[in-house]
Amino acid sequence: MAREEMPRDEEGTDKLEAPADFDGPTDDRHCTDIVCSILIVIMWIAMSGVGAYAVTNGDYRKILNPLDYDGNICGTDFGGVDMTEYPYLYYVNSYSGGVCVKECPKLEGVTADGLTDIYTVVSYGGLYQVEGLAELPSDFIQMAPYNDTSVLCDSSTCFPNNNPALSWYSRGINQGYGFGWYATDTLELFWRCTTNGDADDRIKNITIASGATALAYESEGNDFWNNLYADMFTARAYILGFGIGMAVGIGFFYSLLLRVPGCLGLFAWGSIFATVAILGGSGGYMFGKSEEWTAEDPQIQTDRTILAAQVVSIILFVLAGLLFVFVICLRKQIQLALGCVKEAARAIGAMPLIIFFPILQAAGLVLFMVAWTYYAVFLASMGDLVTYKYTFGPLDTSVSVRNFAWDDIVYRCGWFLFFCFLWTCQFILALGKIILAMCVAKWYFTRDKSTIGSSIVLKCIYDATRYHTGTAAFGSILIAILQLIRAIIAKFQKKAKEMNAQIAEALLCCCQCCVLCFEKCLKFLNKNAYIQTAMFGTNFCVSAKEAFFLIMRNAARIGAIAIISEVITFVGRIFVSCVTAGLAYIAVSEMLRDELYSVAGPCVMIFIIAFFVSDMFMDVFDMAIATILQCFVADEEMFEGEERYAEGALAKWVDTQEEESERTLKVT
Repeated sequence: MAREEMPRDEEGTDKLEAPADFDGPTDDRHCTDIVCSILIVIMWIAMSGVGAYAVTNGDYRKILNPLDYDGNICGTDFGGVDMTEYPYLYYVNSYSGGVCVKECPKLEGVTADGLTDIYTVVSYGGLYQVEGLAELPSDFIQMAPYNDTSVLCDSSTCFPNNNPALSWYSRGINQGYGFGWYATDTLELFWRCTTNGDADDRIKNITIASGATALAYESEGNDFWNNLYADMFTARAYILGFGIGMAVGIGFFYSLLLRVPGCLGLFAWGSIFATVAILGGSGGYMFGKSEEWTAEDPQIQTDRTILAAQVVSIILFVLAGLLFVFVICLRKQIQLALGCVKEAARAIGAMPLIIFFPILQAAGLVLFMVAWTYYAVFLASMGDLVTYKYTFGPLDTSVSVRNFAWDDIVYRCGWFLFFCFLWTCQFILALGKIILAMCVAKWYFTRDKSTIGSSIVLKCIYDATRYHTGTAAFGSILIAILQLIRAIIAKFQKKAKEMNAQIAEALLCCCQCCVLCFEKCLKFLNKNAYIQTAMFGTNFCVSAKEAFFLIMRNAARIGAIAIISEVITFVGRIFVSCVTAGLAYIAVSEMLRDELYSVAGPCVMIFIIAFFVSDMFMDVFDMAIATILQCFVADEEMFEGEERYAEGALAKWVDTQEEESERTLKVT
């Protein structure tokens, strides 16, 4: 339609008036909130400048390369010993203490079992081999030149009487908590040499055969994780296929199920009255317990406990009663909310591509995070490296940890990068909301809905990105500022706790709660402002004002929508996750039972993935419901009778309201 401003009063009490040529969300758009678009681009340029400065002056190895037990960074010369030629860390105990080595040892084809040489021990002080029994050459594991003889293995500290069982309990090995560990086949992961799980099993078998039965208990945790990883790898195709593909399919099925007569009402009203019943039943139970405790002779519970139970029962009864009255008073609005849910399900069914839009958002976030993490690591490495040595266990096994001290410039740059992260994440979410709202609004304000398909999603992505990135940047920077304030308050809270300043802790906690509540309210207002922008192409301030007054004029409807939307999306998350996991359990049990240690691990992973997929699906659904409601309110205020665009459940609701109004007029 041609762009024409709709007349609105300053107080926001007048209803919307449609332009003469209104035919759905405007196509005659212009760029909104250009200043904010420029600001976010400037922010990204500044972030790149900070990143370039960090890359030029920092060294990622100070952050990512492993630290040995003595405070040296493997592969660098930042510690007391030059470890440039020894980039890998070989772990020698469960405290994560280790030594720098030139290469991670690979024993396949080198030892008899290809897994371990139990008579070769890697210790903090150097390599020890049992003479005549060790299989590996003395130079096979090339360690850095450590010279601390107090942590150097010998026959008394690590291998008494050349007995593996005595070795396991020796001072040097100490059941995996000493300063030495057997030479094993390893896997390289981020410059760390991680022991092969089969090698752990081999060590267990050797020591058990020699009498060290306690090792079986020490290795149970490792066995569990090793078996779990093996099951995950074996069932990887099922995990991805069911966790993603099947979950998406069941999500679509759920949206179809909501359109089946009776199903949506059963979900919604059943959940509401179940909540009332749970509150009332819990109140009755607490009251019954208090009466039971009062009647005891002699009385076991204190009078204070009995009084507390009675107070809790009264509170629960009051909550149940208030909720019941609330539901009765808002029954019409709840029916409208159910109609919005049905129409949202229809809209998603008409544009199935819309479900996959969050994947595009995730891809954008990943691209940003790659650059941001790269800059952040280099910036963090610009601090002065400080290492601390700690001792653990009865034998004072030493382990080093690293810390950094930053100057003011680096510290402030860190806070700036953190703000860039907050703003960009919120910007991506905000732009996604505008795009989703545009898709649903175009579907609603189309007479012939058979003409609407997934192609409209692509057009909305183009229009929102071209015209409304500034509006998304405006709304998102407000949320980012609040989140930054909360992070600063959290920092002060930590300092107050360290100083044991209880009054300051309480005040800061109150500030944190207030800012959090304000953030929640602003997010709600922003979501509705984005819908206004999607419908009418207005800037953020105008959209936020119109959204605020629309909410005030339709508070009961908005409240009902919030309740029903939460119920439907919660049930949807559980439904999709459980059905997906159940079907996966049947399939995995039938096809892979003999190849797995347990079907539980893959099924739990499938449930987790399906839950995140369903959460993505339900977020789209929630935005669609909110958009449908605003479209319906605009439709109701701008048009009358057959001019309205409402169809299906919403049209039925309007007809019912008009019939009730006519009956009321006749009676009066």
